[in-house]
Amino acid sequence: MQHSLLSVRGVTKSFNGNTVLEDVSFELEPGQVMGIIGKSGDGKSVLIHALRGTDEYRPDAGTIIYNFGHCTKCGTHVMPDKIGTACECGGEFELTSYDLWALGPQERKKVKALISIMLQRTFALFGELSVYENILRVLEEHYYPEQKRIKRVSELLDMVRMGHRMLHIAKDLSGGEKQRIVLARQLAMEPLILLADEPTGTLDPRTAAVVLNVLKDVTEKTGMPIIITSHNPSVIEEISDVVLWLEDGREKDMGAPSKLVSEFLKDMPSVEEDEYEGKNDTKIIAKNVKKYFYSIMRGLVKAVDDVSLEVYENEIYGLLGTSGAGKTTLSRLIGGVTEPTEGEINVRIGDEWIDMTIPGFLDRGRAKRHIGFLHQEYSLYPSRSVFENLTDSIGITLPKELARIKAMQVLTSIGFEDEKAKRILDKYPGELSVGERHRIALCQVLIREPSVVILDEPSGTMDPITRNKVALAIKSARKNLEETFVIVTHNMEFALEVCDRVSSMEDGKITSTGSPEEITEAIRRNANDDKKVLA
Repeated sequence: MQHSLLSVRGVTKSFNGNTVLEDVSFELEPGQVMGIIGKSGDGKSVLIHALRGTDEYRPDAGTIIYNFGHCTKCGTHVMPDKIGTACECGGEFELTSYDLWALGPQERKKVKALISIMLQRTFALFGELSVYENILRVLEEHYYPEQKRIKRVSELLDMVRMGHRMLHIAKDLSGGEKQRIVLARQLAMEPLILLADEPTGTLDPRTAAVVLNVLKDVTEKTGMPIIITSHNPSVIEEISDVVLWLEDGREKDMGAPSKLVSEFLKDMPSVEEDEYEGKNDTKIIAKNVKKYFYSIMRGLVKAVDDVSLEVYENEIYGLLGTSGAGKTTLSRLIGGVTEPTEGEINVRIGDEWIDMTIPGFLDRGRAKRHIGFLHQEYSLYPSRSVFENLTDSIGITLPKELARIKAMQVLTSIGFEDEKAKRILDKYPGELSVGERHRIALCQVLIREPSVVILDEPSGTMDPITRNKVALAIKSARKNLEETFVIVTHNMEFALEVCDRVSSMEDGKITSTGSPEEITEAIRRNANDDKKVLA
C-alpha cells in the first residue's frame, strides 16, 4: 500500500481572534513538489511554520501527520515508499505515523529533525566562519561520519554552485550567495522533506535559476518532497507538480500549476502610465565612484568600481544585476550611508548641490535629512504597534488624530484597503505576514515625504498583485510628492512596471543604461543562457 508522506486535515489557526488559516487540507507524496500561492497575508508562511512544528504556530484545530518508514532496530527514518524493504543494519522499515501536534515536545523535536526549512530573509549563518566551516559545523552536529565530512562539504557546495566561495567568510557574501549556503546547510542535514518559504525572494534571475535547478536536482535524485512558497508565480509554475492556492487563509483551489497560476494572475491590477515625461534638471550626479575594501580571505574587493551616473529630478531610476554585482553598495554610497574610497557624489537639495563625500551637519548630514532609505534588511519595533512604528518610533510628532490620518493615507497608498488599514494600525509586527511587514517598512520611508527615496529590494517578498500595488504607490508618490526614486531590484517585472531608466551592474561596474525594456531583455537573454548551461 502506498502511503503519502504528509497528510494535512482541517488545519485552522487564529491569532488574537483573527483567523489566518481555516480548514486547510492536502496530501503530499514522496518526490512531489507542491507550490503555495496567494497574496501577502493569505497564510502561506503561517502554514509553513505549522508544518515545521514551530511552537507559536500550533493549529487551533486539525491534524498534521507525517508518515515515515522507520527501522526499529537502528532508528533510521526513510521515505514511506521504502516501507517493507530491508535496512542496512539488517532490520526492516515499518510504517510509523507521527501526529505532529499530538506529540510531546521531545518527540516532536525528533520529527522536526527530519524536516528542513528555509525562511524569508533569514540567512542563519555563522558570519565570522568560512563557508566551508559553516557546512562542516552542521555535519559535526549531526554526527556525519568524520572520514566522509570533507568530501560531503565539497559535494554540497558543488550542488549549490558555490565551490568557488569555499574559503570566503560568510558575512562577506552577497545575499544571493548567503541563500545558497543556507540551502547547502539544510541539505547537509539529509532531511526527508524541505519547506522553502520564498527561497528565491531576494535573488536575481541568474541566482534564482541556480537555486531552482538545485531544488529540482535534489528532488529527482533523492525523492525528497518540497513545499515551496514564492511571490513569483513563474517560480511556482516552473518547479511545482501541484499548486495550493490560499485566499484569506482558506483553500481556494488546488491543481495543475499552469492553470492556477494563470487564474491567480487575472486579478493583478494594471500599472497605469503616469504623466512623467522626463526632466532636464539633474538631481544626483556620481563621477568615477569607487568603493574598495580588504578581506583577509578575498584580498582586495572592488564592490563599486569606477561608476558614473546621473539621476534626473522626479525620475524613477533602477539598478539591476546579479547578487554581488554592487547594486546595494552603490545605493548606500548615493544615500550617504557609506563613504566612497574615491570619486564624487552630489545631490541637489532645493537649488543647492550637496557633496555627499563631506561629513558634517551642513554637508552630508543636511542632505540625508531629505533622503529616505529602505534597506533590504529592514527592521520594525516589535513591541510597538504599526501606528507607533509609523509615527512616534521614527520621530514624527503630530497631534494623534492627524497622525492617524497621515498613517492611514500612507497605508492605503501602498496597497492596503481601507478596512484592513484600520485593523493593521493597532496590530504589532509579529501579527503580520512577512510581506505586510515589508510594506510597513516602506511606509516608514514614504511617510516622511523625502525628496529622494532609495529602495533596496522593495518588492523582495511580495506577490505579483501586491507588487503592482507598490509600483502604483511609488508612481503616485513621484507624481503627488515630486519625489525622485533610486530602486535596487533583481525583479525585472517590477523594474518594467515602475522604472523610467535602468542601469545594469556587473562586478561593481555599470555595464549598460537604457529603457527598462532594453535592459531587462538583455538580462533575460543572459539568464536563459546561464540556465541552459546549469541545467
